[in-house]
Amino acid sequence: MMMAGVVAVTGAAGALGRATVQVLRAAGWTVAGIDLGDVPTDGVDLALGGVDLSDEQAVAGAADKIGEALGGLDALVNIAGGFSWETVEGGSVATWDRLYGMNVRTTLIATRALLPLLRDGGGAIVNIGAAASVKAAAGMGAYAASKAGVARLTEALAEEYKDAGVRVNAVLPSIIDTPANRADMPDADASRWVSPEALGGVIAFLLSPAATPITGVLIPVTGRV
Repeated sequence: MMMAGVVAVTGAAGALGRATVQVLRAAGWTVAGIDLGDVPTDGVDLALGGVDLSDEQAVAGAADKIGEALGGLDALVNIAGGFSWETVEGGSVATWDRLYGMNVRTTLIATRALLPLLRDGGGAIVNIGAAASVKAAAGMGAYAASKAGVARLTEALAEEYKDAGVRVNAVLPSIIDTPANRADMPDADASRWVSPEALGGVIAFLLSPAATPITGVLIPVTGRV
C-alpha cells in the first residue's frame, strides 16, 4: 500500500498549487513543483520553473530531472490550467483552442511524461476538473468543455492503468477562493467558495492509502456554491 512518498505537482506556482504543495508536505510528501512560472524554492523539495507544460520535449526534460534528483515518483497532481469567461456569440474559437491547450493538453502531456516514473507497484494521479464540466452556465462553454475533456481523460486513464495499480481520479471544484477570483467578483460571498487548502486536503486524501479502493472517480468539491 502506497505511503507518502514523492509527488510531482504541476501548476505549483499558482494559488491552488502553492496551497496543495504545503498540504502535501505537511502530510510527509517529498514534492517536485513544476510550472511555467517561477516555483518558490522554499516551498518544494525540487523546483522546476520555466517548464511549458504544453510542450512534450520540455516536460520530458522535467521528467528526467525528477528521475535524477528524486529517483522516481509515487504520485502526480495535475493542477496547471486556465480559465476564461466569454459567451459563445461574443467570444472566439481561439478561446476554445487556448483552453483546450491549457487544461487538456497540459494534463495529457504531463501524465504521459511522468507515468513512467511511477514506481513499481502503482501510484496515484489526481487531475483538476471543474464542477462546470457537469453543468455549464452562460459564458462557461469553452472552459466547461475543456474540463469535460479532463474528466474523460481521467476515466480513460483509470481504466487503462487499473491493472497496473495506478489510481487516477479528479476533483471538480466550483469557485476556488483565490486572489484572482476575489478581484474578479468583489461583491461575491467568498466564504461560500472552496479554499485552496481545503481542496488540497481532498487531493491529499486521494493520494493517501485510505483512498486505495478509489479510481476513475470525479469528486465534486463545491463548498456552498
